[in-house]
Amino acid sequence: MPLLQVTGFTKSFHVDHLQREIAVFADIEFTLEPGQFLLVSGPNGTGKSTLLRCLYRTYRPSAGSALYESRHGTIDLARAADVDIALLRRKEIGFVTQFLRPRPRVSALELVAEPLLGAGNSLADAEPQARDMLATFGLKPELWSAYPTMFSGGEQQRVNLARALIYPRRVLLLDEPTASLDVKARASLTGRLAELKQQGVAMIGVFHYPQEIQHLLDGEIYLKNATALPESEMVEHVVE
Repeated sequence: MPLLQVTGFTKSFHVDHLQREIAVFADIEFTLEPGQFLLVSGPNGTGKSTLLRCLYRTYRPSAGSALYESRHGTIDLARAADVDIALLRRKEIGFVTQFLRPRPRVSALELVAEPLLGAGNSLADAEPQARDMLATFGLKPELWSAYPTMFSGGEQQRVNLARALIYPRRVLLLDEPTASLDVKARASLTGRLAELKQQGVAMIGVFHYPQEIQHLLDGEIYLKNATALPESEMVEHVVE
């Protein structure tokens, strides 16, 4: 069995003032193996980020299944109870976005160390790893003890990536993680993703600069406009 098997995945949104359903994508099918990296691509408005959010269960898909082989058995991400999804988010499935929602009076170092502490690491082990990760993404050492609520957008994104990538999950969903990064920080991210891939982490991502991660890719999920094409033509999955 693959790590993740998606079949008939469909999403539409109900628009109250129009009194109608707006199709986003339909009948998506693909599989994901350990260590495999799939790019989600397609024109704007075809639901690339929505697909990731459905897999993470921020949204519920309208139809279809996403069978995930967790450490505790097979679970359908489309239908699982919220408590099971919460457990998978803590232990097995990560979501990396360009946006950080920092908490007041929590330092950058504390935010980045939290996933390791939650996994059972001691503070003495977690803090040095958090410092290394912040340095990897180019956040100045004088900011490590500061509160990210006061940071610029680019600085917050560096903290966000360091936090999201410090504790490897089995599956990583990456939603435009490079949107506000400079060339050096994007190179650091690419290097970290290469390390995770070698460790067997499976990844699905939407990227502003897909050419920079092209050498890591194993395939592509290409989304087309669900409102303009028959369902059978909405998605292509190509593995090189």
